Amino acid sequence: MYVVSIFNKEFIAMSLRLILVATLLCLSMHPSPLLAADQPLKASTGKDGAPMVAVQAGVFPMGVPHGDRDGGRDEYPRHDVFVDTFFIDKFEVTNGRYLGFVKATGHRVPQNPKNPTRNLWQGEAITDTMTDRPVINVDWLDAEAYCKWAGKRLPTEAEWEKAAKGIVDRRFPWGNVEPTNKHLNFNQQWTGEKTLMPVGSYELGKSPFGAYDMAGNVWEWVNDWYDAQYYEKSPAKNPQGPDSGTKKVIRGAGWQNETPTVRIFTRVDSDPTIRNESTGFRCAVTSAVQ
Repeated sequence: MYVVSIFNKEFIAMSLRLILVATLLCLSMHPSPLLAADQPLKASTGKDGAPMVAVQAGVFPMGVPHGDRDGGRDEYPRHDVFVDTFFIDKFEVTNGRYLGFVKATGHRVPQNPKNPTRNLWQGEAITDTMTDRPVINVDWLDAEAYCKWAGKRLPTEAEWEKAAKGIVDRRFPWGNVEPTNKHLNFNQQWTGEKTLMPVGSYELGKSPFGAYDMAGNVWEWVNDWYDAQYYEKSPAKNPQGPDSGTKKVIRGAGWQNETPTVRIFTRVDSDPTIRNESTGFRCAVTSAVQ
């Protein structure tokens, strides 16, 4: 009986060791989704060479935070939205990068048909001081064409807001502190190219994901058609906006706007064919590109 007991203990111990080894081997061949999600995401740039930041998959609160009373009617109700992992340009698209696109494709140069005095380009030429400032005088189709050329796309409205806000309620990309000229370029009068600040000038104003100028400098085109009641019927996962419409959404406010407008959740509708001195864009991509 004693010999049998010792044999049983040794057999059980050996079996447990074999099970442990098999389990570890299985995990090494098939890592769990949790472990995979914890791994750093691959850096992404695109054909234009613009640095991008990663926005991890997950839920965030979209719309006006509870208790906030200065939201527009189209910014309600606050609702939780799940967005898959994506990458978004760290900075607004600059004149320098847009010039590369124009030269590579023959696309039209940025112009302001309604107010030519606000044109900054001279044909296919820009000054050195314009290179790192955001491109303006581009419509939605121009922005879409650039992003496609770069191997990217325009962000959805939900992606844009998550990149600006993070995963908790806040009024501005940097938090709830009222904006100052250390956070963003806003509340300005037009004075030519110097009205616009070089992208990435405001370290204190960057978003939780590391995107700059998500408030101020220039308004930004997103992919979605505008619908004032869309939040009342928006899907809870990866909303793409209405199927059709007459106006596109712009986000982020610009150099001319005051405090109430530069809030993260401000929504504005814009004619997709309009080109003016206050609107630019940035691109996004679903998976990493090089």
